[in-house]
Amino acid sequence: MVLNKRIEIEKREEETLAGYAALSSRSRGRVYPQNEHPLRTAFQRDRDRIVHSTAFRRMEYKTQVFLPHEADHFRTRLTHTIEVAQISRTMARNLRLNEDLTEAIALVHDVGHTPFGHIGEDVLNDLLKDSGGFNHNRQSLRVVDILEQRYPEHPGLNLTYEVREGIAKHETTVVIVHPDFDPDKKPTLEASIVDIADEIAYNGHDIDDGLNSGIIGIDELKELSVWSRAEQNGLDNIVKHLAGDQKRYALVRYLVNLMTTDVLGETESQIDKLGISDIESLRTAPEKICRYSPELEPKVVELKKFLKEKLYRHVRLMGMHDRTKSIIGTLFDNFKKEPSLMPPRFCEMLLTEKTDIVIADYIAGMTDRYAEKLYEKFK
Repeated sequence: MVLNKRIEIEKREEETLAGYAALSSRSRGRVYPQNEHPLRTAFQRDRDRIVHSTAFRRMEYKTQVFLPHEADHFRTRLTHTIEVAQISRTMARNLRLNEDLTEAIALVHDVGHTPFGHIGEDVLNDLLKDSGGFNHNRQSLRVVDILEQRYPEHPGLNLTYEVREGIAKHETTVVIVHPDFDPDKKPTLEASIVDIADEIAYNGHDIDDGLNSGIIGIDELKELSVWSRAEQNGLDNIVKHLAGDQKRYALVRYLVNLMTTDVLGETESQIDKLGISDIESLRTAPEKICRYSPELEPKVVELKKFLKEKLYRHVRLMGMHDRTKSIIGTLFDNFKKEPSLMPPRFCEMLLTEKTDIVIADYIAGMTDRYAEKLYEKFK
């Protein structure tokens, strides 16, 4: 048997990937230098460390939109993450980017999320308003840099610069300031692909879960302008012969494929238009490279607005807000009054960190059901 050695994989990357792809052999390295693995590249090693982390496993029991216990088939934070990784890898392969780096960033991008979805994040953000607030991307970086404790040689997972940068520069309304990353430089295209794949995934699966829950209906979706393309592509002719789950699946497949294909075409056009040939020209590009086409973007904006108004703000989901606020608020107050109620490792962190930050670290790492269990104990 001939082993696929790391040095051979790196050579293949140099020969086959695009000039603007991030090569494993040219990674900017780790905060704590380590010898390379004989078989796995640096980015493959990062991916494996992420999958084996505690924070990654806990996403199985963290809310995406619907509480996991409402039905076994609704997405959780983990299944969302897997869908993002699959879409990201497809896009990376088509653009001749580094699939291993893309996958690593996709798998790690949500490990800092709180229990109870974005509502949980909003509650923690309010509780930490005097300590800089709470943001799940910043928390993801904190998880991989500090909170995961799997190795005696260093804190955190000691991931490569490129994966950590992909977390720090994941696009949100909150700009993360970190001394390791130049805010004026764009991240790798692999990181940008994950950003938009994240949106494509949740647009698709939130429609799927929304239809499955009965909160939204197909007739409502047909009023959206994204359907003008659907009619041109003959989607109506396909779905009119289908019913139930198959009709819903066909609809979601169409939308995910539409958005993914559009982004790939527009990204390719931007690469040609801006003359992107290497990492440096990518990082200093004057415009966004990975994006929807001007034709599709307003349709996606309309779709997102529809989901926000009809699904995320539905009384059934908004009912979670008060309970989430009560659960997280009660936990926070109890740990604030008596920090020793937290596990020893978090009590040790109090020697060097603000109490509110440590409490947020502990609560953000909880699964929905563990937070509920502690809440019932404190009530």
